[in-house]
Amino acid sequence: MNAVIAVVLIVVVLAAIALGVWLATRRRRSAELREHFGPEYDRAIDEYGAAGPAERALSERSERVELLHIQPLSAQQRSRYAAEWHDVQSQFVDAPEAAIGQADRLIVAVMQARGYPMGDFDQRAADVSVDHPYVVEHYRAAHAIAGRTEQGAASTEDMRQAMVHYRALFDDLIEAREPATTEVRR
Repeated sequence: MNAVIAVVLIVVVLAAIALGVWLATRRRRSAELREHFGPEYDRAIDEYGAAGPAERALSERSERVELLHIQPLSAQQRSRYAAEWHDVQSQFVDAPEAAIGQADRLIVAVMQARGYPMGDFDQRAADVSVDHPYVVEHYRAAHAIAGRTEQGAASTEDMRQAMVHYRALFDDLIEAREPATTEVRR
């Protein structure tokens, strides 16, 4: 066998091995992201139109939130926020519009106490999705209803649904002892 042919064959085999390793690593990364983000992974693919850009965006979210040093609430904070939530829920019967506004503000206060930055809503939702991927859609739905409530376009049933959505996120935020431990590896 000619030495040139042997070198070409070796290069081709090494390239095939490298391609196989790259594909396996990419599949593993995709599986890790899908497992960690759950429904938020599918939402990101819908938003970005393809797995590659969606996965890059989700990885960037994870890296951003990792730098934020999100902290669990103390027992005293959890107790205080739970009492405030009870007051908000009690107010809903007599003043649902006001209760929706207070629920939104309470969620923001809890997020801020945990260490989430209070930028625009989309950034807050993206940040929360890293540690709370299964309830962030509740936050989006509640926030949308709160906006309609401010415009006078939400029914009482809509506002009730907003409270249910806020409650799902609230419970997850105050009960979380530590941020999610699943780490996305590059």
